[in-house]
Amino acid sequence: MSATQPQLKRERKRSREIFERAEKVLVGGVNSPVRAFRSVGGEPLIIERGSGQFLYDADGNELLDYVCSWGAMILGHANPAISDAIAEQARRGTSFGVTTELELELATLITQAIPFIEKIRFVSSGTESTMSAVRLARGVTKRDFIVKCEGCYHGHADSFLSQAGSGLATLGIAECPGVPQALAALTLNVPFNDLDAVERVFAGHKGQIAAVIVEPIAANMGVVSPEAGFLKGLREITKKNGALLIVDEVITGFRLRYGSVQKLFDIEADLTTLGKIIGGGVPVAAYGGRAELMNHVAPLGPVYQAGTLAGNPLAMRAGIAALKQLTKPGFYEGMTQLAERLVQGFRSSIAAAGLVAQVNAVGPLSTIFFTPEPVKNYADAKRSDTKRYAQFFREMLDRGIFLAPSQFEATFVSAAHTASDIDRTIVAAQETLQVIAADSAV
Repeated sequence: MSATQPQLKRERKRSREIFERAEKVLVGGVNSPVRAFRSVGGEPLIIERGSGQFLYDADGNELLDYVCSWGAMILGHANPAISDAIAEQARRGTSFGVTTELELELATLITQAIPFIEKIRFVSSGTESTMSAVRLARGVTKRDFIVKCEGCYHGHADSFLSQAGSGLATLGIAECPGVPQALAALTLNVPFNDLDAVERVFAGHKGQIAAVIVEPIAANMGVVSPEAGFLKGLREITKKNGALLIVDEVITGFRLRYGSVQKLFDIEADLTTLGKIIGGGVPVAAYGGRAELMNHVAPLGPVYQAGTLAGNPLAMRAGIAALKQLTKPGFYEGMTQLAERLVQGFRSSIAAAGLVAQVNAVGPLSTIFFTPEPVKNYADAKRSDTKRYAQFFREMLDRGIFLAPSQFEATFVSAAHTASDIDRTIVAAQETLQVIAADSAV
């Protein structure tokens, strides 16, 4: 399809029929809330297959994908090496419930890439990894409180569902029914990029805080960079107060560089969580850190955590096949250059349309916020015009460009995207923003 001849208002009759049937047996017709498109309107997508940088829906429509399974598909869809590895392992067996050498191989790749992770434990989801890391921190320190940043999303465990980003922000949920108030009270929220607030929280809870958990680059309130010294300040405050620092790299791990982004900020967490990319698109996550801490986890220690499918051989094979491809010279540089080209195109298109918006970006991650003020934390992000973002999303989708169906998520550029894909997307953005500007003038 030509970038200058977008196919608008695509037919999605079969997708609509499938979703109507899904609503009868799946909650909301989906298995994760943001997939319902409630915040952006329009009809939810029903995807049949993916190939490289493209998705194909149940009606055969091709979509240029910048969601990339929420960041997991750094190599694009149906990557041949990953698909072959999964197929070969499936013929050998899909789950054993006991240890395989594959677990050792993937763990070795990760710990070699991130040396301050001395020992690691695989789990099946990002939520499990962060939940387990917090439990370990509480078990080691014998303290109950944790500190998190407003708008940072660390999964759907009870301890994280206050002032969270991602799907909760998308649906406007500040507090989650079902989370006991006594447990919610043990989570202390502070603004992202506000060290003074962190200091005040520690001063008010002396000797009671087990850990601070943080996204090194916030990507679940939309992309928000840490200000200079913020992460190092967290490292210093936690050390000074005998608390642990948990850095949640479920999104950023292996996304901006091979290994952890903590190296870019000159910090080392006590515990690090990983997910998405390390599984090559198959469900897997992990938490790890210094051996002295990880040795508190069962069977070596009293902090219990287990999982039937933890270290699943399909996931291990997929993860190994994925990570081995990320060491290719120039891999990250090429992807970042494309992302920078996209971001510059968005910014120039916004200006040409006479609109006001912020485009926050770090490496291959970006978010457009329709707000006049810089976005440095969750309060800033919430001031964004979400109705205008919803219109932007729908207009782009009609032009065959699939962006995050939520204001509070990231745009991901993958290694499968090409320069022509970026140019096509910029043309679509120019047309879309002109439509929005015209509607705003009426």
